[in-house]
Amino acid sequence: MAFRSKQAALAGGRAAGVFMLLSALAASGCSSIRSGSNEVKAAVVEPAPDAGFIAHPERQRARADLPFQKVWIKPGFDKNNYRELIVAPVNTRYMMEMDWLHGMSSAAWFSDVKADIAELGLYFHDQVVKAFKHDPHHRFQVVERPVAQKQSALQLELALIEIDPSTPVLHALSWAGPPGTGTVAGVVNQRKAAFEGRLRDLKTNEIVATFADRDMADVAPIDLTRLTWYGPAKGIMERWAGQFVLIANRKPGEAVTDETPFTVMPF
Repeated sequence: MAFRSKQAALAGGRAAGVFMLLSALAASGCSSIRSGSNEVKAAVVEPAPDAGFIAHPERQRARADLPFQKVWIKPGFDKNNYRELIVAPVNTRYMMEMDWLHGMSSAAWFSDVKADIAELGLYFHDQVVKAFKHDPHHRFQVVERPVAQKQSALQLELALIEIDPSTPVLHALSWAGPPGTGTVAGVVNQRKAAFEGRLRDLKTNEIVATFADRDMADVAPIDLTRLTWYGPAKGIMERWAGQFVLIANRKPGEAVTDETPFTVMPF
């Protein structure tokens, strides 16, 4: 797709803005660069293009108090009016539109990747359910269908829209290549995953919130023997699941930041 090359150019320009900061930290002997700031993530990770899962993406905006890059909440919506939550099966249809996927020459490998995508959708769903069920505050009761007809329930609807492929060769070069290809360069050029989400009031069938995010993998040496094409995407999904719970428990005026760690340990 044309927008992928355009997006890469934009991301390159944005990455240059943080490269000097990260280079200075690395040159000063820092073995670890970590951030819990939405602002740092905004400087490094470009939002994914709208995939189509959200009907009105133009309404979404970045919010300093939430970890997701694009958010819209219906005016007057109050999450405290709901106690039950249904997590719908994760939509993976948009993953099949990734351009790199259609550039593969092996039909057998394409079939394997399709099976992996289906499994990743199940994994994302199960991690969200697990996170809410293990929430010590028990903010929402996760159910398969509303328990009480008179009690309002929310349905969380998610679409996995992108996972950057990872290859052993690229990561080996990133950590063992010539100057400029390792450590700090790896911070700027990490693999990413993206989702879009909707929150639906099951009583009215109305969408009361939408949100979208693209996140990046932690920077760390890669164990090539365990590398898969989707790399650390499962870890990103686990982080998203935890953020859903934090947002559900968020008090008025409280901010939920994105714990995007940049951990560089090349030695």
